[in-house]
Amino acid sequence: MNKVLRDTYVQVDLGAIAGNMEAIREMVGPDCAVMPVIKANAYGLGAVGVAQTLLDHGACYLAVATLTEALELREAYPEAPLFILGHTPDRFLHIVAEKKITQTLFTAAQGKLLNDIAAERGVKAKVHLKVDTGFHRLGTEDVDALYSICQQPNIEVEGIFSHLALAGEEEDAKQYRRFIAVIEALEAKGVAFRYKHLADSIAAVDYPEYRMNMVRPGALVYGLRGFHKGYIEVKQSMAFHTHLSQVRDIPKGEGVGYDFLWRAPQDTRIGTVPFGYADGYPRAMRGKGYVTIHGVKCPLIGVLCMDQCMVDLTNVPDAKEGDLAIVYGDGSNNTMSIQEASELAGSNKNEIVARLLPRPPRVYING
Repeated sequence: MNKVLRDTYVQVDLGAIAGNMEAIREMVGPDCAVMPVIKANAYGLGAVGVAQTLLDHGACYLAVATLTEALELREAYPEAPLFILGHTPDRFLHIVAEKKITQTLFTAAQGKLLNDIAAERGVKAKVHLKVDTGFHRLGTEDVDALYSICQQPNIEVEGIFSHLALAGEEEDAKQYRRFIAVIEALEAKGVAFRYKHLADSIAAVDYPEYRMNMVRPGALVYGLRGFHKGYIEVKQSMAFHTHLSQVRDIPKGEGVGYDFLWRAPQDTRIGTVPFGYADGYPRAMRGKGYVTIHGVKCPLIGVLCMDQCMVDLTNVPDAKEGDLAIVYGDGSNNTMSIQEASELAGSNKNEIVARLLPRPPRVYING
C-alpha cells in the first residue's frame, strides 16, 4: 500500500470484499470452488492489498491475466495458489515452472516446451487447458492438440476451461455444449480433470447449470453487479475520494480551464480538486461528471486536466478548502455510482474501475 501523501485516494473496504466472497461461496455451494479474478490490479483496487482477504475467505486460486501480474503477487505471497488466465510467451515459460504458477495452455507446442522446461528443473508444471467454444479469443477445440498436452509426463493437467460470449441464452447454451463435447472426448481418452470451469461473474449468477465445479468471479467479488436473471446480495467495496484544494470566486464571463470552453454564467464560486485523467478518470466526462460535496452534486467545469479538475460550488456556498469531495461512491447520498460513471463515459463498470491508475494510493479499511 502506498503512503497517503495526496488528498486523492481509492478507499477499499476489505470487509465488503470478505462479505462478497462469503456470499458467492454460499451461492455456489460447498462442491464448487471459487477462483476470484484479480487481474488489472484487482480491477483497480490493488491486487496485493486484497489478496489475503480473498485467500482468508475461501479462494482456491488467485487468477490474473499476465505473468507480470502473477509475479507481483508471488513476491508478496510466496505460497499463494496463482493462475494465469492468458497466454505466456514461450521465452518466459521457465518462470512459470520455477515460480509454481498454474498456466493456461492450448497448443501442443507449448505443452512440449513446458514439459521439457519442467523436466530440466525437476518439477511438474501445473496447467489448465483453454477451449475456444466460439468466443475466439484464446484456446482451441482441437482435441488431439489438447490430448497431446495431457500426455506430457512433467505436466499436471489440473483443469479445463472456456469463456462465454454472453450473447444470449441460446448462444451461451451452444458454447456450453461445445465445451462439454471437448471434455467428453478427452475423458474418453482417459483424461481426468480436477476442475472444470466456464462461468464468470455474470454466468455464475445467471446460469447455475454452468457453474460446474469452479467459478471465476471478478467484478462480483468487488460488489459490481452485472447479472440479469439471477440475484446475489453484494456490496460495492470501493470509493474514489479527493478533497478541495482551493476555493475562490470568479466574476460573470470569466473563463475556466483550457481554451476557456466554460465561462461563468454569473458570479460563481468554484473549487479545484486534485485529480485528473492521469489518475484514471475518463476525460470524456467533460460536461457530464460531478463530485459530491456535503451531499450535493457539484458539476465539473471546463476541460478536465491531467492532474486537477475544477468544479462549480454554486450549490454549496459553505464549501471550504480541505472538504471531502466524492468522485465515485455507491450511488447513495447523491454520489456517482460506478454504473452511472460507466454510462456517462460510454463504457462499462469494469473499465471504470480497472482504469484507475496506481498514482492514487489505495487506503484499506475493514467495514
